[in-house]
Amino acid sequence: MKAMEVNFDGIVGPSHNYGGLSYGNVASTSHAKSVSNPKSAILQGLEKMKALMDMGVVQGFLPPQERPNLNLLRNLGFSGTDAEVLEKAFRTDPYLLNCLSSASSMWTANAACVSPSADSEDNKVHFTPANLVNKLHRSIEHESTGLALKKVFSNEKYFSHHASLPSHDDLGDEGAANHTRLCSDYAKQGLQVFVYGKEGGGRGIVPKKFPARQTKLACEAIVRKHQLRTEHVVLLQQNPDVIDQGVFHNDVISVGNKDVFFYHEHAFMNQKQAIEAIEQKFSGNIKLIEVPQNAVSVEDAVSSYLFNSQLVETKEGICLIAPTDCQENERVKTYIDEMISQNLGIDKVRFFDLKQSMRNGGGPACLRLRVCLNEEELQAVNQNCILTEKKYIELKAWAERNYREEMRAEDLRDPAVYRESCTALDELTQIMDLGALYDFQK
Repeated sequence: MKAMEVNFDGIVGPSHNYGGLSYGNVASTSHAKSVSNPKSAILQGLEKMKALMDMGVVQGFLPPQERPNLNLLRNLGFSGTDAEVLEKAFRTDPYLLNCLSSASSMWTANAACVSPSADSEDNKVHFTPANLVNKLHRSIEHESTGLALKKVFSNEKYFSHHASLPSHDDLGDEGAANHTRLCSDYAKQGLQVFVYGKEGGGRGIVPKKFPARQTKLACEAIVRKHQLRTEHVVLLQQNPDVIDQGVFHNDVISVGNKDVFFYHEHAFMNQKQAIEAIEQKFSGNIKLIEVPQNAVSVEDAVSSYLFNSQLVETKEGICLIAPTDCQENERVKTYIDEMISQNLGIDKVRFFDLKQSMRNGGGPACLRLRVCLNEEELQAVNQNCILTEKKYIELKAWAERNYREEMRAEDLRDPAVYRESCTALDELTQIMDLGALYDFQK
């Protein structure tokens, strides 16, 4: 049976703002407290989704989370009406309000780790929401993420949903941002590559400056939960030196799809042995594209998000979906042009303006969760969460109607922001046929 990789993009939430909450993410911290444009952010994301659909990629989408999260604010001791809770939080500790107002669930590469039925012993698609324990604003996402995934992938015949790993730093799990599946055919057994920043339990080598968010212990747990065959799994350690240069997730320094693996010269510890392990376990011929430091430095890779591009199979071959920041960096653009001309495995490039997401620390690859599905499994997905021409028009009109042009840090105290968000999300659950997904709906 034919299978394909479906990209489920996160819909940008109405509270999209530049909180600068992600220590270790250079773009996030450098744009802290600047003015964001939520409407522009969601329209940029929708435009990318529509373009990929037109290129022949099956494109899905996942809902944002309820923000500001008033239930959590009340759990932290802020009482009163909605307006009073927001005002008290803003005056007492703006950081807490900022964390509980973040639209970071838009980056669905961190939503979960997903394994296809072709790789799992029970022949089901497995989902484990990431616990994201390293950052407060993201650590509150996993329960809502799990609920949303169960509503989109509800058929128990095909889909198996797991609880996130325990919320402890030794089991830090950042989802698909540190996971790549390589294969010769989406329908056949693939090779799952898990990348970790540290082992966990105080063992091994760790970065000196920025935190390593993914642990080896977490990767091993996912392998067991998803019933993966260990002979078709590779665990690699990220180079701690590049983590200290702002490579907070592996998808900032490497990306793979099908039989193409695109990575930087300094991506992994013991890189020669790491790549040899992939070659030895991959079934078939793999196309390895190693980008040398003298062509694209780690600094250029981080600032342009070259490796946070998507690799997608289109009607015209494997395409690199890159942010316009790559086009604007002369060294990166020169490398991309030369790479494509050499026919190394990537056939073309498309550039997209995703400035609103990029300034908050997320490129094209951050915005999507890859789910490999065969034809029966795809039909079992909630079809109101699969993009069509009609659905794109409906979502665009919904965004135009509900999203603000600008958002400042002090706007998060305004109860109108929360009311507007609830109105927008209530409409969205009807568009996506999700039922009562949010706390305010129950």
